[in-house]
Amino acid sequence: MRVDKLLANTGYGSRKEVKKLLKQGAVEVDRQKLKSGAAQVDPDSQEIIVLGEVIEYKEFIYLLMNKPQGVISATVDDIHKTVLDILEFDDAVREPFPVGRLDKDTEGLLLLTNDGKFAHALTSPKKGAAKTYEAIIDQAVTEEDIVSFSKGIVLDDGYQTKPADLQIKEHSATEIYLTITEGKYHQVKRMFEAVGKRVLFLRRISIGNLTLDETLEPGEYRDMSEKEVEELLQEAYTKN
Repeated sequence: MRVDKLLANTGYGSRKEVKKLLKQGAVEVDRQKLKSGAAQVDPDSQEIIVLGEVIEYKEFIYLLMNKPQGVISATVDDIHKTVLDILEFDDAVREPFPVGRLDKDTEGLLLLTNDGKFAHALTSPKKGAAKTYEAIIDQAVTEEDIVSFSKGIVLDDGYQTKPADLQIKEHSATEIYLTITEGKYHQVKRMFEAVGKRVLFLRRISIGNLTLDETLEPGEYRDMSEKEVEELLQEAYTKN
């Protein structure tokens, strides 16, 4: 990897700023000063020091976000704020993208990564991971609805969803949990519309065995642990 690309990817600024660091002799590789941005380096086998600090480079980034309402799950948008606009510079510069999507007015668990294979494993119809939502509905949800959802709901375009697990919370017939195994456009809202009801509030609380970190306020995020990444991938690839 070119050293200027490596430094840019780890948050040391634009190509121009990185070039300035190199000219200043602020970059060392295996204790030798490096001044050419085109020089090839291997962050896995070489010690790279910038401004006296050793770079710990990881090829991929995996983020767990509590997505707030009013923000869209996209990388770029000319009108609306995107989930990438929430990220700190050191994370945004790695060019992550949302794994799947949450509607603008839906909040909760959203993963972001720059690892295409990871994203594909979690969103592929043949693999994927179950997703659980909590929601508030405009009227009471019934046992009949539970049975209908368990068989699959026919949406407005004629598509029949895969069976879904609908559960009514104990304290309120209008508050529910719903687990689905696919991700059609506005799927949860359209499923309830198909049975004559409307979703008033929607939050995703889990993907597979990974649950929303309740310590994160809407708009906050953290790095996923290696264990969390590995367990999600294992679950996706062992899906029948």
